[in-house]
Amino acid sequence: MKNTPISVLTIVKSRDVALRNLVLGLERATRFPSELVIVNMNEPASELHSEHFPIRSYRFDADEKLPLAAARNFAAKQTSYPCMIFLDVDCIPSADLVERYFNACRKSDHLWIGPVRYLRKGAVSEMDFLSQMWEMSSPDPVRGDLHEVDYALFWSLNFACSRQVYDRIGGFDTQFTGYGAEDTDFGFMAREKGVPLSVTEAVAYHQYHASYDPPLNHFEDILLNARKFYQKWQIWPMEGWLKKFVNAGLIAWENDQIRILRKPTKTEVEAALKSG
Repeated sequence: MKNTPISVLTIVKSRDVALRNLVLGLERATRFPSELVIVNMNEPASELHSEHFPIRSYRFDADEKLPLAAARNFAAKQTSYPCMIFLDVDCIPSADLVERYFNACRKSDHLWIGPVRYLRKGAVSEMDFLSQMWEMSSPDPVRGDLHEVDYALFWSLNFACSRQVYDRIGGFDTQFTGYGAEDTDFGFMAREKGVPLSVTEAVAYHQYHASYDPPLNHFEDILLNARKFYQKWQIWPMEGWLKKFVNAGLIAWENDQIRILRKPTKTEVEAALKSG
């Protein structure tokens, strides 16, 4: 099978098993990519290989723990092909994801996103899980019925575009450091630059991992990035999380200002951990 002239990119931090599953998913593709570019954030480059496509891994060091925006921009610069698929390391591509994105990018120079379905806890430990991912997963609760999507709902878990579109948008804004808001900002920049945002049925399956609601483990990053986003766009991102911070007595949010009243306690952070 001839490899498709398209690059897959992923950025990684302490997700070795998830990364191997992403590679396994690509190895079952109806069309293989011509390369997988892996960027490891503040950790050694991955040593993964595939018989079906080249894997090129890089170490990316930064002062911040999760340099998400900068690492994606770095990954984009390493690619050898004009079309790029960005996959979150926790996502396993469906068999036709590469082919669908390639056809979409060839059809029109849009910013393309695909649906994400969430695998149940323990799914990837079951025998032959790669052939049962649809049955083992449920759709995203907010973007589950993707036909048209608002720019404010753009996500970086599963998207594709040409290098030309990426450069036109300006890549991810590196003033957003750590966790939060860089996705929404990328979507807003696409809208400002007149880049159409379109949907194709390139499904990715998100592997279960522990998560927090609200993400009190990223409390300070979220507030810092929310303020930066407001300064840039005059609108607040992540409103649902900010309201939960208010209700917990952690912040005062009024007159377009956010003030920290106190930081969450270790007990509160642990209580926000979702059980399943």
